Amino acid sequence: MSAATSLPPSLNDIVFHVLDPLEAVERDIFLTRAEAWYPDLLDGLTTLYGDAAEEEVLNLLALAARAYAERDYELRRLDLARTLDPAWAQHPGRVGYAAYTERFASTLRGVEDRIDYLRELGVTYLHLMPLLTPRPGDSDGGYAVADYRTVRPDLGTMEDLEHLAGELRAEGISLVVDLVLNHVAAEHEWAARARAGEQRYRDYFLIFPDRTEPDAYERTLPEVFPDFAPGNFTWDDGVGGWVWTTFNSFQWDLNWRNPHVMAEFAGIVLDLANRGVEVLRLDAIAFTIKRKGTDCQGQPEVHAITEVLRALTRIVCPAVDLKAEAIVAPTELLQYLGQGKYTGKVSDLAYHNSLMVQIWSMLAARDTTLAVEALQNLPVEPSTATWITYLRCHDDIGWAIDDDDAAAVGLSGYDHRSFLADWYSGEYPTSDAAGLVFQHNPATGDRRIAGTAASLIGIEAADQAWEGVT
Repeated sequence: MSAATSLPPSLNDIVFHVLDPLEAVERDIFLTRAEAWYPDLLDGLTTLYGDAAEEEVLNLLALAARAYAERDYELRRLDLARTLDPAWAQHPGRVGYAAYTERFASTLRGVEDRIDYLRELGVTYLHLMPLLTPRPGDSDGGYAVADYRTVRPDLGTMEDLEHLAGELRAEGISLVVDLVLNHVAAEHEWAARARAGEQRYRDYFLIFPDRTEPDAYERTLPEVFPDFAPGNFTWDDGVGGWVWTTFNSFQWDLNWRNPHVMAEFAGIVLDLANRGVEVLRLDAIAFTIKRKGTDCQGQPEVHAITEVLRALTRIVCPAVDLKAEAIVAPTELLQYLGQGKYTGKVSDLAYHNSLMVQIWSMLAARDTTLAVEALQNLPVEPSTATWITYLRCHDDIGWAIDDDDAAAVGLSGYDHRSFLADWYSGEYPTSDAAGLVFQHNPATGDRRIAGTAASLIGIEAADQAWEGVT
């Protein structure tokens, strides 16, 4: 086994036994990649965990070695191809398709029967909405995950997921799966063990004995769902404390300051990669780091988390890309693709939320002036990453119109946001849209809009008019 000189000397002792059954060239590939990405791995861990980073980097590299040794030969060939074409996801001909498995084809095996249809559409990127096992009942659309290692029973099994990934790959289609990072379901094993009194698992979460700390945080925290999930903390009798719950009372926020949480997710990421998943959508990545006196969104250490996960995938499975789900202010978008020290070291893809909002603004106002102003003010994305451009997704639309951009073209940001909410809810006199108001905030006037593209562009109204004629 050749040695990588910049790696910790003890690494050879850790991985030698794991990699020994492999051919010499395969061992050298792993160690060469580890040498290349070790600085990023150590940097991210040091940012997050300080002096504990050196021990954690060895733990993660040992985990990486095991995952690499288990990786399928066909996936290793894909790794090589993607290494030679690192901008594969940026090709302008790539077309994405997002669907709920149960609505599109009932089951994962059913999706296989519709691959020809996807190819006819030119799809090369298939995002199947949350399919890992959620909590029973209300699960926030599947984003309250109770088990990251299994698939929803009604959709199939992990073996079905792996088989589907292979069938899609054979047709040039990359499988995309959600990875919820900020929280787990209150029914997750980690939460259950926390309730059972295991301190190790209590430390996976942010739990407070009384309202002193929660109240201090709440002074600067917004409410994501003020209508039905007010506040950011929930009392739980089982743990005898207030649990941080940004989104819903049944979604427990994780403590990413704890290196054990990082190790858990490193294992989950590498398992999904070895199942053939090619893109991981990092759900709610902006919320993962908490800091008192802030809104606890987009803190600098958020990018250290992504830096670590990206370094690991580059070592074990460079065919895998990471996509940031960061629906944030336009001026904050670029950092999720990498700026400054994180250029080329974080997510490969991010949603272009600003462009999506501006498309709907242009359609309603029948004017491109604001869009030109807003989009030309965005910094150019780094060459190492790119945008996912989209018209609609499963989420509601928050009218992220910047006040300065609006003022620069003679508009009031507040008034234009109100106009868009009126237009797409069908309240504006000449609008044919049929969207629904979601989470109206009387204090700020903010009204988000939910609805399909068909509903928002007036197809429902056109159908009703046609039925009236006929």
